Amino acid sequence: MRSEFKNEVFVDFKVERNNAEYDAALQKIEAELGKEYPLIIGGERIVTDQKIASINPANQSQTIGIVSQADTKLAEKAIQTAAATFETWKRTDPSERARYLFRAAAILRRRKHEFSALMTFEAGKTRIEADVETAEAIDFLEFYGREMQRLSQPHPLTVSQEEENELYYIPLGVGVVIPPWNFPLAIMAGMTTAALVTGNTVVLKPASTTPVIAAKFMALLEEVGLPPGVVNYLPGPGGQVGDYLVDHPLTRFISFTGSRDVGLRINERAAKTNPGQKWIKRVIAEMGGKDAIVVDNEADLDMAADTITLSAFGFSGQKCSACSRVIVHEEVYDIVLEKVVERSSRLLMTNPAEVSANLGPVIDEKAYAKIQEYIEIGKQEGRLVLGGGTGDPNGFFIEPTIFADVPSTARISQEEIFGPVVAFTKARSFDEALEFANNTDYGLTGAVISRNGANLEKARREFFVGNLYFNRKCTGALVGTHPFGGFNMSGTDSKAGGRDYLLLFTQAKLVSDRF
Repeated sequence: MRSEFKNEVFVDFKVERNNAEYDAALQKIEAELGKEYPLIIGGERIVTDQKIASINPANQSQTIGIVSQADTKLAEKAIQTAAATFETWKRTDPSERARYLFRAAAILRRRKHEFSALMTFEAGKTRIEADVETAEAIDFLEFYGREMQRLSQPHPLTVSQEEENELYYIPLGVGVVIPPWNFPLAIMAGMTTAALVTGNTVVLKPASTTPVIAAKFMALLEEVGLPPGVVNYLPGPGGQVGDYLVDHPLTRFISFTGSRDVGLRINERAAKTNPGQKWIKRVIAEMGGKDAIVVDNEADLDMAADTITLSAFGFSGQKCSACSRVIVHEEVYDIVLEKVVERSSRLLMTNPAEVSANLGPVIDEKAYAKIQEYIEIGKQEGRLVLGGGTGDPNGFFIEPTIFADVPSTARISQEEIFGPVVAFTKARSFDEALEFANNTDYGLTGAVISRNGANLEKARREFFVGNLYFNRKCTGALVGTHPFGGFNMSGTDSKAGGRDYLLLFTQAKLVSDRF
């Protein structure tokens, strides 16, 4: 019996020894950059003619790796391999499946800095952001392993004197896992291992901008002895390979984290029954947010400013949970705005490998251009009070940007920007602030900073988001502590890292034996 689950402790980078160890890991990973990475289907390594280069978003001249790309023929091979492997994997004892996760967590813990350093190079994460993500990946492995052991135990049913009744949770089948680039280790690992530990097999299509991190995790799964074909590594273009995997009649479920547009497209395609399909496909989707922090007139304003700055500009705002709207009571609006501008102006934007870095680059040229377009829109919709510029032209650097006096209906208040841009909106009352906060198509995270207990209780009832936080930041959900997922166009409210999550990858079967 394993010990009770506890969250992995974050590395303290105020300790010089930890920085020295991280620097050594950066050097080790840098020496390995530029390698080629094949597809992996049923344990077979497949090199294709079509390849993409993964580059460092902080230094466009640096290639992280060259990654082979699948076509529909290889997607078919991956699906068929996963389907054949499912016939044996589904019969594997749940505790055995869980032990693969525990072994992987142990190795990941020992090589924590190596995985984090690779994220610094491939995803542009500062060492703090990368370490927090690696810790979350470890947490997912440890938590889901324990959850599978719990689910495999007998479940209480009303006793019948004439029958023996048992309820089982059995796996669904072949799953397509499509993770995001912004949490290329933690979310990718969580989605993948939740599927496999429940007895399913997986076709993993990694994000096109961070495929090397997924390849490194795939190597970890092979190292712990996971049978070939349980997870199949299949990078490839979404419009071709992704659609093929989603449409396939043998696909039983799709687990997706990414943009609203892609998530809705997957949901629509998955709803169509194709020839040979025996089931209604299940879609598990997390699709972003337009998250607000509400500041009451009865609030700790320094806490509010610290919370907003961290939530808005951590990882350059490239989190679905990031604060992109600040809604402040008019009585304290000017003070809060001034405090946030002052704090944000002190953030250092530089190469994320540097110890002093607070912000790194955005992920790629497409994001870089999109965010700049929104900054231009913001100049028409509000008052630019900080940032708006770019940084080192060798990377995709965009300054922390704050717009004041933005209407709640403005585009930069409604549309997901996914970058270091935040809009301040003034509210005449707490009720109006909640009204503004709820006035989007999304409903992922939100926060309220207030000392007024009645207002906090009102927000508890009426602030419509999946993860609502009082007097703290709206980012940084911990596995087991803050089950994560949102409402409306933020997705299917999957509650990753919670006790309900594994049920999404299973189906319940009752067996009744009358004597």
